[in-house]
Amino acid sequence: MPADGRNAASRFLRTSGQHAAIETDDLIDGAYILSIGGAEQSHVNVAHPEEIFYEYLRRIGHLVDLAAPEGQPIRALHLGAGALTLARYIQATRPGSVQYAVELERELLDFVLQQLPLPEGTDLHPVIGDARDALAGLAPELRFDVVILDIFSGPDAPGHIACTEFYQEARARLTANGILIVNVGDEPGLTLVRSQAAALRRAMADVAAFAEAGMFDGRYPGNIILTGTQVPWPGSWSVELTARGPHPARVLAGVDLDALAG
Repeated sequence: MPADGRNAASRFLRTSGQHAAIETDDLIDGAYILSIGGAEQSHVNVAHPEEIFYEYLRRIGHLVDLAAPEGQPIRALHLGAGALTLARYIQATRPGSVQYAVELERELLDFVLQQLPLPEGTDLHPVIGDARDALAGLAPELRFDVVILDIFSGPDAPGHIACTEFYQEARARLTANGILIVNVGDEPGLTLVRSQAAALRRAMADVAAFAEAGMFDGRYPGNIILTGTQVPWPGSWSVELTARGPHPARVLAGVDLDALAG
């Protein structure tokens, strides 16, 4: 792992032409921050991977908690690997899970695994490539309880992924009760969130949006988590997610989502 000190380790990423850096978190013992091009991207608590620092990732973790009975191993597909924060969380909370992680930047995944090794026993299969191409290239029989898409940020989302057709392809990879989780980072006005909520609705049986309550006013940038299910959205999940936070939390589903999804 990186030695103590800021900018302890770095790697050039050929695809994007940027530098990735892993630095120690001065506030949390055993934690590290991954930055790309000088912007913080991921936070990992190596000492306690079950603790997630970034709010939007904690919300995704809560959704994963509801996807299957507590502690039960699952199959998870991560489209966008980052520092593998959620993969570490799933291993910590659901030992024995089988996970696949797709990352466009080969150097980034190698760098993260070298500097911040995964917990012992983690069954992770790394895949290098574009998310849509990689999804199509997986073994035909592979099915997942959870598919997590975490590559969108602002209006420059890749069109071949930010579309109904891609979500339909992802749904085909889900188990009967599997869920598709999409993190959408957006700007005021929530143009991307609105388009993706509508696209996801066309692909899945039901959709809900989960975020800090004020995000739905569309006045400032941030993250909204969209979740597609293959059955009607369970009302109990809305209650559970709102209670778990981070607070203040709000879930929109059914007619409450109509204004956002158009």
